[in-house]
Amino acid sequence: MEKRKKAKSDFRYATGDARVPWAAIGESINTDDIAEIVKFLIPVGDDPASYDAQFVRVKEEIEKLREKGAYATKLTLGNKVKELEEEVKELLGVKYACFVTNATAGFEIGLKFSGLKPGDEVIAPAITFCSTISPALEMGAKVVLADIDPRTLNIDPEDVARKITSKTKVIMPVYIGGYPPDMDAIMKLAEENNISVVEDAAHAFGGSYKGKMSGTIGHFGSYSFHEVKNVNALGEGGIVVTNEPCGEDFPKARFVGFDIAHPIDKWLYDVVALKGKGGYYTAAGNHSATEIQAVALLSQIRRLRDIIAIRRRNAEYLNKRFEGIEGIVPCPLDTDDIKSTYHLYLFQLDPDKLKGDIQDFKKKLTEKGVTQVAHFAPLYRFSYMKQLGYDTEAIRKSCPKAEEVFLHRFTHLPLYPLTQQQLEYMADSVIEVVKEMRR
Repeated sequence: MEKRKKAKSDFRYATGDARVPWAAIGESINTDDIAEIVKFLIPVGDDPASYDAQFVRVKEEIEKLREKGAYATKLTLGNKVKELEEEVKELLGVKYACFVTNATAGFEIGLKFSGLKPGDEVIAPAITFCSTISPALEMGAKVVLADIDPRTLNIDPEDVARKITSKTKVIMPVYIGGYPPDMDAIMKLAEENNISVVEDAAHAFGGSYKGKMSGTIGHFGSYSFHEVKNVNALGEGGIVVTNEPCGEDFPKARFVGFDIAHPIDKWLYDVVALKGKGGYYTAAGNHSATEIQAVALLSQIRRLRDIIAIRRRNAEYLNKRFEGIEGIVPCPLDTDDIKSTYHLYLFQLDPDKLKGDIQDFKKKLTEKGVTQVAHFAPLYRFSYMKQLGYDTEAIRKSCPKAEEVFLHRFTHLPLYPLTQQQLEYMADSVIEVVKEMRR
């Protein structure tokens, strides 16, 4: 039988059997550290004395557990990260997946492999979170903001078509609230104009569009596991995916171009430039993710279907309550082709049928104790675009739908696992406010 070749590993890993080994972890996480993490994740409640007594017992049990086992010997980019990436590849049906610090890092990697250079143009929706375009701006590209579809708040392919030029290198569609944009139209434009598509699927992990998983339709897709998302990686995290051959180099793109498999002469590793579309680029970023983040995310992903189902039921309940209420435009729900993740309830008003608009509505709803967040302000309204030399007034005029829905029509309601009482109160409050505005 052929002897299996020992795989090379990161030189920072524990080196294995040796009389004087080199441990990967400089200072092991001990019982006190673990106990403090437990205390942070489950903070003291209304009975501090009972909590403190129980906490002492927890520490004792952790120490007993340690005596039966051993402390972890790897805290970053180890087997749990690999296990997570394999599970994500199977779930999404993609060839390559790379766990990174956040979705923004994934956008950066996708843009670099797309061959984006200074002076190139990237088309993104006017309404999205600022991190959608921040890597492109950092790379010296010009960001072109397209108007939105007022029903879904996603990018409008017709406006994208109007704004494509010979310099357009990338389109970045966004899944606002987890609801897919018109990816067929976006991909058609991309193919006709030799443009790469980098999907901002930050809200859309686990959704689908016409049988394909959200974020896997373009050339690259990136998801967020920030603490507010449907599933999170202990506060921060992201995964970038692709079916393109360059995905094999994702681990190098994640960590400064580090190549342990092909070390230079008399050294432990090489540092390489990576081949993107049209040439090489420097993988200067360090976007390494930790093992404990992977452990937490694996656990949550395994209940993702149930998490989305709860959010879907909440959205369906709200839509049923809002049905027939003049002035309310309910959230778009699933169809045969569209499966949302229901990260946000996309609530809209029709101000033409009311005395007032969404700004009046938000004030009145807040007075009733219902929190809602008006994600997201159009990007051209933020200072950095003007500071970087963009004609923000011209951009505003070119995106009239984005301006209209932001100022007058939409806000977001929460869909996380509310109690039935909370859900009913929120629906009652919305209906009461709208009826007040109609009188």
